[in-house]
Amino acid sequence: MVLCPSSSPLDSTDPCVRATWSAFVPALLVAAYLVASIPFPAFLKSLWAPFRSFLTLKEAQALNADEDPTSEDTDSNEKPPLWFTLVLSITALLSTAAWIVAGAYILAIDDGNVQQGLCAIILSLTWLYAAVKPLVKPVTTPPYDLFALFIVHFVGAVLLLGGVFFDHHVYGDALPSRLIVAAYALNLTAASVLLIVVFSRPLAAPSSRVAKDDIGLHITPEDYTSLWGWTSFNWIQPLITRGTRTTLNEDDVWNLSITMQARPVFRKFADLKQSSLMWKIWAANSLDIILDFVLTFVSVLFNYSGPYFLKRIIDAIDTGSPAAHTRAYLFAALMFGAQVLKAEADVQHLWFGRRAAVRIRSQLMSAIYDKALKRRDFSGVVNTDAKDAKLDADEGNKTKGGKRDKKAEKKEKERKEKADDPKAGADVGKIVNLMAGDANRISMLVSGMYFIYGAPFEIVIACIFLYQLLGWSAFAGFLVLFAGWPLNSFIAKRAIRIQKGVLASRDKRMGVLNELIGAVKFIKFFAWEDRWIARALEARAKELKWLVKYRVNSVLFQILWTTAPILVSVLSFFTFVARGNELTVGTAFTAIALFNMIRAPLNVIPTWIVQILQTRVALQRIETFLNEEEVDEQVSTLKRSKTGPSSPSHTEFGLKNASFKWNAVEASIKENTKDIAKGNGKKPSNGGAETRDVDRDVEAGDVDSESSSFSETDHQFELRDISVVFPEKELSVITGPTASGKTALLLALLGEMMLLPGGQILMSKQPEKVDENGLAHAISYAAQTPWLQHQSIKENIVFGSPFDEARYNAVVECCALRPDLKILEDGDETEIGARGVSLSGGQKARVALARAVYARTKYVLLDDPLSAVDSHTSRFLYERLFLGPLMKNRTVVLVTHHVELVLPGSQYLVRMLDGRVDVQGNVKDLRASGVLDSITIESAVETHEEEEQKEEQEEQAAEGVEDANPVESEGAAHAVTVAKGKAKKPRKLVKDEERETGSVKWSIYKTYLRASSYWTWAILVFLIVLIQGLSFTEKFWIKVWGEAYEKGTTVPLTHIFTSNAAIEQQALMSDAVSPHHFAHIHQDFGTSGLEDYLPPAHEKPLFYVGIYALIGLMTVLVSVTSVAAQYTGALRASRQLFKQLLTAIVRATMRWHDVTPAGRMLNRFSKDIETVDSSLASSLQAVNSSLASFFSSMVVVVAVFPPFVFPAAFIGYFYYLLAIGYLNTGRDLRRMESTTRSPIFSGFGELLEGIVTVRAFSAEPRFMNGLYTKIDLTLGMWYSFWMINRWLLLPVFTTTLFALSVDASSKAGWAGWAALCITSAMAFTNNIYWACRFWTQLELDLNSVERVVEYLDLPQEPPTVIENSRPPAHWPSSTGPNADTLLQVKDLEVRYAPDLPAVLHGVSFSLKARERIGLLGRTGSGKSTLAMSILRFVNPTKGQILIDGIDITSIGIHDLRSRLTFIPQDAALFSGTLRDNLDPFGDYSDLECLDALYRVQMITESSYASQRSSRAPSVHKVVREETDTTVVGPAPADASGSGSSSPSRAPSEVHHSGKSAGTTKISLDTEVSAGGLNFSSGQRQLIAMARALLRQSAMIVLDEATSSIDFATDAKIQKTIREEFGASLLLTIAHRLRTVIDYDRLIVLDAGHIAEFDTPHNLIQREGGIFRGMCLKSGSFSELEEAAKVKAEQDAAGAAAGAT
Repeated sequence: MVLCPSSSPLDSTDPCVRATWSAFVPALLVAAYLVASIPFPAFLKSLWAPFRSFLTLKEAQALNADEDPTSEDTDSNEKPPLWFTLVLSITALLSTAAWIVAGAYILAIDDGNVQQGLCAIILSLTWLYAAVKPLVKPVTTPPYDLFALFIVHFVGAVLLLGGVFFDHHVYGDALPSRLIVAAYALNLTAASVLLIVVFSRPLAAPSSRVAKDDIGLHITPEDYTSLWGWTSFNWIQPLITRGTRTTLNEDDVWNLSITMQARPVFRKFADLKQSSLMWKIWAANSLDIILDFVLTFVSVLFNYSGPYFLKRIIDAIDTGSPAAHTRAYLFAALMFGAQVLKAEADVQHLWFGRRAAVRIRSQLMSAIYDKALKRRDFSGVVNTDAKDAKLDADEGNKTKGGKRDKKAEKKEKERKEKADDPKAGADVGKIVNLMAGDANRISMLVSGMYFIYGAPFEIVIACIFLYQLLGWSAFAGFLVLFAGWPLNSFIAKRAIRIQKGVLASRDKRMGVLNELIGAVKFIKFFAWEDRWIARALEARAKELKWLVKYRVNSVLFQILWTTAPILVSVLSFFTFVARGNELTVGTAFTAIALFNMIRAPLNVIPTWIVQILQTRVALQRIETFLNEEEVDEQVSTLKRSKTGPSSPSHTEFGLKNASFKWNAVEASIKENTKDIAKGNGKKPSNGGAETRDVDRDVEAGDVDSESSSFSETDHQFELRDISVVFPEKELSVITGPTASGKTALLLALLGEMMLLPGGQILMSKQPEKVDENGLAHAISYAAQTPWLQHQSIKENIVFGSPFDEARYNAVVECCALRPDLKILEDGDETEIGARGVSLSGGQKARVALARAVYARTKYVLLDDPLSAVDSHTSRFLYERLFLGPLMKNRTVVLVTHHVELVLPGSQYLVRMLDGRVDVQGNVKDLRASGVLDSITIESAVETHEEEEQKEEQEEQAAEGVEDANPVESEGAAHAVTVAKGKAKKPRKLVKDEERETGSVKWSIYKTYLRASSYWTWAILVFLIVLIQGLSFTEKFWIKVWGEAYEKGTTVPLTHIFTSNAAIEQQALMSDAVSPHHFAHIHQDFGTSGLEDYLPPAHEKPLFYVGIYALIGLMTVLVSVTSVAAQYTGALRASRQLFKQLLTAIVRATMRWHDVTPAGRMLNRFSKDIETVDSSLASSLQAVNSSLASFFSSMVVVVAVFPPFVFPAAFIGYFYYLLAIGYLNTGRDLRRMESTTRSPIFSGFGELLEGIVTVRAFSAEPRFMNGLYTKIDLTLGMWYSFWMINRWLLLPVFTTTLFALSVDASSKAGWAGWAALCITSAMAFTNNIYWACRFWTQLELDLNSVERVVEYLDLPQEPPTVIENSRPPAHWPSSTGPNADTLLQVKDLEVRYAPDLPAVLHGVSFSLKARERIGLLGRTGSGKSTLAMSILRFVNPTKGQILIDGIDITSIGIHDLRSRLTFIPQDAALFSGTLRDNLDPFGDYSDLECLDALYRVQMITESSYASQRSSRAPSVHKVVREETDTTVVGPAPADASGSGSSSPSRAPSEVHHSGKSAGTTKISLDTEVSAGGLNFSSGQRQLIAMARALLRQSAMIVLDEATSSIDFATDAKIQKTIREEFGASLLLTIAHRLRTVIDYDRLIVLDAGHIAEFDTPHNLIQREGGIFRGMCLKSGSFSELEEAAKVKAEQDAAGAAAGAT
């Protein structure tokens, strides 16, 4: 060093060196600050971009308030407190003056000491900077540049002052002059004072947007805490204190910091322009990742400074001199400081990692949701998996006949390898998985990436030491690693393939469960529970098969990487000895310590390689989804709000030269592929997957002509050459037969279909633009199948618009909802269940209509709302709504079959036919030209068909409510009385999700242990004990080895190392290798007697190496065995718990399903089952291992050093107090995280079903804001949990200080005892800390079991089968002895709950076989309840129901429901083929299935004949020949099956020939999408009728549901019912009088009693009768009377003929 020529720069004993460092380090820091203040060129600024904060507090607040983040917030410029500025400046100024005086004095008086004078002047300049900076640039927050400077000054001051006294005390040097000592003391005091002042300043000052009183109540104190509160993590203490004393609730937990809240984070994230998702994530989180990286290295350095200082302490103590003792204390203080700094570095780097994780989860979940709001609707696209399976089967069959060429085999191999690659066109289940699983996996990888940084660094340190110790021999052992690398590479590649398989199989399993839960009521109607349970278990079995592969792969990894370090050490020693070196005890033990040190990071690296590869798959899956095709900005409000209205603003509303086709994934891929070939298109979203799908179609065509029928080249339904402009401010009508494309035309207007080139949609949505009538330039839309939210009726109608009471009341009145609201106990506050479960079809349609009308929009699109209501209500709606003031000045487009009713008020008419406009024009012009004649003929049929009064249709309402919400169905009169009474808080249909409180109950542990087998855990406990024994043996053998050398040799304590990563990794990674011993500590064990039998170590060192290796390999073997046992138990538990959960949910009562959101069930099946699958068993084993290690080290340490029991007890109690707070608070936070996560997924599923409606209303921004709130809530819980984890980490270092304070100097051999004491205390506290961490993790994982177990005890339906009471095979029989009393109801009384009034009172009647019975009644009369009672959805309170002489309560519900047939109003279809839907159990032949389709008009006569001839009369399970002429591509639908009015894509090629217009050419192999969305509503109902025909039950219950079918088809269905169900007893819940007027008898219910029961003719003649009143009110009394008379005459003639 220039200023100190006689000393080394690192010689801390030289005062000159100390003074130089104390002066020049602050000077360099100040110089760096001054250089940084110079403006840099632009290119250098761009290099600095990754080091900039992604989102500052000010930016986040501005973004959250929809303000410009770059604008100045004048209100928030709070002036810095004067005292703060003065304290900083005056103190620094005094220090400046003092150092100038000292420097001048030294230079003037002491000429020879120029160095000290210069140092003093330099120090004065640095203090001058500290004095000027606060005056020039005052701040309210901590000045971080000065903070760093003060820390450097503080360290320098301690070095200067401490060095002076150290030299005086140890070396006897004279103290310098008093002035110098005073200057040093003042320097230390000034630095200390300034540090305390800076530590006291808040991190940020609240802006004008923040209420200061809310900080610490609702707003997190994290952003506004002091610097000391942040450094010590003291800001989280109030939450822990609260959580220790009480059970936390959502309101007790602070909101997430605004810099991590989803809204500002995603808004900034969305503006980033990066080439890929990975680079976008990097750009948004680079600073956090870089700081995590840097601080990890700091932590690792301080971690390994421990052994260094420990060795210096021992060396100093061994010397025995007073000076050495002083040095020992100095090193002890430094060791303590290193531990403190390590703990602080850990806390900070882990915080940056968690902040990145929270932001990434927010960014990805918001991006997925945002994409779902903008992507094209693929909900009706048929899944290609079934086709792929068929393709595989076809190819397999074809290969059996002969060999395939190599090219085909190679192609097939490639196709199968990529089968699980991410694909576009994600369904609901997959999208939910992307949010729940994949986004979480990516964020967790980022938060745990410090393992990847730290592990190589640890290996490098160890390698340097090994080279110094063994030379090049050390690296000979590394040949093992190189030799094992190909195997490692193979296992890693296999891991990626397996991970793809796991994720793909999980998606498929969730898809099946989603479908099952969505249609569980329908499944129960047909007694198909067993079939669906089997289907779900089959999907689960495939998933578990992949999981087994994953676990086997994990075990292979573990074997490879736990064996490697042992083999490395053995080979290194062997090479060392072979080269002629002597393996001494010091060399051997130090090398073993270093190899042990390498073991943990070597385990970490491969585990994290696998994690990275798996995360890459997750990233690809999300990126594939985010690159899917979107609707354009004409349709999406979100896209338009970002880019501004770039599309032309059309004044007209309609279509111009437009052709459309349904959204299809493959089609878009082909177009993209073509574009890429031309060099001008967008790239496919996921690499080569799209091209592969195109190739697959070609392959399929090559392989088999039958397979090619599935390809996209088939005819698809399209809207062709549509040019129509609807007149402004008028009513326009769209009509046409079933499946002609009416709904498709509305969806085309909304922009939801694929517009082919050349056409134009004349539509622009500008909600902010309002015309002179107060109407926004926007659209409102009512889908044919109404989509309603899980909210109150009022909230559904208002739908986010401003509430206007007068308008609201007018809408309710004009939409005929007033009578319904009077019936409902809570009126318009009545909560609508999932999918509108608590309302009838008519009510749902009118609520959706009211929503469309209430919105102040210029354009109103209505998809057949009149089909769901009766003729009386239809007329009311037409007169009061369509002709009323609410529709004035609005352009209304109405799809309807009721042409004649609405024609007088209509201005324009469009008739659709086979996807084209058949007729269009002004109504007057069309009437004048006579074109309207054919349309009005249909309309005339309609008016007769629809002559029924409102009560008949609307009674479904109360019946629907009775069925779904019996609490609210206590009779109409009672309900009206309540409605008129005092207002009360509305009843919640769906209760808030419950969560457990307190610690996890023993019963939960027991449930899991039993599910995974007690034997598994008995074996595991034995293996853990064995591992501890082997650990003891290893230490014992080291002692034996040491003593086998010449006497007097002591075993050095250099092998006390603890890896930085081993245990933390176990806490983070569920499948990581469990650490069975955390530190290698040498202890004294007696080995007397053994040395007589063993060879001397210096002669045969490899003998000792060999035994050591053998012990190590045995440890690996036992460890692998324990992991295999753990995986086996986990698999068994997973399988059992899943099956129990599935069975419990499927067998639960309908009442429970109606009040439980699907999201809660899916959350159990996704996140909770995933936890049971993956991390739970690992957590349980980690707890066992850490407790075993804790107790074994405790026993050994106390045995060796009994006095340690006292500090151990103190430390144990201290940690016990910490653990109680941590466990209680952490448990509550993780439980709340689980419950707050459910609404995200249930709401997301709901949104995806209604995406078309949401987009039509331009409501996407409101839904995004709702998601932000939900994400912030659940991530707030997750983040708070990890913050209390950080808080637990800090107290670890205090125990080191305590251990150092133990005075053992009076003992002989103090050095050994001191070392043992220190290392034991550190290991002991380490074990306690990890026991706390693992135990909490276990409790959190068991929370998933707790949530699963909660659903294992649901209210269940009666037994499916009662073995000793099974009905005969032919039961019920129409020809048996009970034919005259096939159905007997005796004195039936039904209540929904014991404390509720009866719904049915003393109902008694008897029905004969083959009778046709109509069930009628006013609202709330009990018709649906009676029908449900027959199927035992409701059990009788009193009385009985006999079917063919058997009491239905005496047999199982499967036996009952499988022998009866129920045709519900809303038909449901499932994914698979049409044949699977008709006959899921394969009980019928193909010909029987075709016959049923033909009889319900689903296939034409020619198609029926051709398919009969092409199919052998085989049962489904037999391999049958496929037809190659009848399978066609997707076709139109008139309505959708989901609330979104998702475009249906039914097989079409509609042939209109005479009366068979609207029928379709369909085969049994036609693919059906989930929910049957590729069929129209009418087609779905026809398929439901075909099911009933196929079953040929002796008794059929029909809930009349023909509202979605055109009237010609309706007439045919009625004819089918009359002709085809002649051999069955038909009980019809009637909504149309004409339907049942020719039935044998009618039952009329009134208030739960049978009011009338007779033939239609007798009832219509009964004066004052209810049925006669209905007929009179219908307006077609004479026709009904005539029909009843004709029926009576036919019956009389039949009876007379029978008598003769």
